[in-house]
Amino acid sequence: MWTYIQNGWRPALEIFILAVVIYYVTRFLRGTRGWPVVIGFVVFLIALFGAAEVLDLTVLRKLLGLAYTIFAFAVLIIFQPELRRLLAELGNLPLFASMHEQRENIEVIIQTVERLSDVKIGALIAIEQQIHLHEVVESGVLVDCEATPEMLETIFFPNNAIHDGGVIIKGDRIAYAACIFPLTQRPGLAKSLGTRHRAAIGLSEETDAVIVVVSEENGMISHAYKGQLVRGVTAEELRSFLSSVLLQPDKPHSAIEWIRRKFGERSIKPAVITKHEPRLTKP
Repeated sequence: MWTYIQNGWRPALEIFILAVVIYYVTRFLRGTRGWPVVIGFVVFLIALFGAAEVLDLTVLRKLLGLAYTIFAFAVLIIFQPELRRLLAELGNLPLFASMHEQRENIEVIIQTVERLSDVKIGALIAIEQQIHLHEVVESGVLVDCEATPEMLETIFFPNNAIHDGGVIIKGDRIAYAACIFPLTQRPGLAKSLGTRHRAAIGLSEETDAVIVVVSEENGMISHAYKGQLVRGVTAEELRSFLSSVLLQPDKPHSAIEWIRRKFGERSIKPAVITKHEPRLTKP
C-alpha cells in the first residue's frame, strides 16, 4: 500500500495540475473573440480523427499527429492580445516585481466629464495603470502636460485639430491625444453602440486601463474595465468606481489567488451594462 502511494502520487499530481491549468485557461479564453475559432478548429480535428479511426486511414492519422504543433501555434496567434495582457499582468505580481500604488487625480476626470456631458461633447479618456498603453494604440500626438479639466476640455473641443480619438493619462499628466484605440471584435454587441464605446471595450480587453467615455449624442457617461462597459453612470458612481480601482486596488495576496480572480470571473460578466438611460430633452 505504501509503495503504491509512493509510486502513484506523481501521476496524480500531474493530472491535477493539468486539469487546473486546462480549466482556468478555458475559462479565461471563453468569451474572447478567438474562442469560436478555437471551438470550430477542435470540432474539425475531432471529426477528422474519428473518420481516420473508423475508416482506418493510416496516412491521414499520421498527418493529424502533426496537428498538435499546428494547434499550439494557432492558439498563440489567435489569442496574442489576451496572452500579452496576461503575461504583462503576471509580471507585475508582487512575486516578480515591486509593487507601487498608482495615484490619479480623480476629481480632474470627474469635473471634465461632468462639463463635457452637460454640453454633449464626446470624450474618450484612458487611464494607464501597469500596462503601457502607447504600445497598443495605433497613433497619437505627444502632449505631456498636466491633466486639468481645462486642458482636457480644450483637447475634446470639436474645433480642435486633435479632438478625434482618445487621450492617454499617465499619473496626473496627459501623455498622448488623438489616439486610435483597438475596437472590440466581440460578437453580439448592439449596433447602436458607437465607435468610442467599442474602442473603450477593445482597449480594456487588451490592457488593464480604465477608460471613461462621454457620448456626444446624449451626454451619457460610461466607463470600461476588463472588457466590460458600464453605461449611464452618474458622477458619484464614476467617482466611486475610479476610487475602488485606482486608489484602493484589490490586490491578491498570492499567485494562486491572482489566478483564481483573473480567470474565474472573466467569462461571466456581460459586455455592456446600462445603469441609467439618458434623460430625454424637450424639443
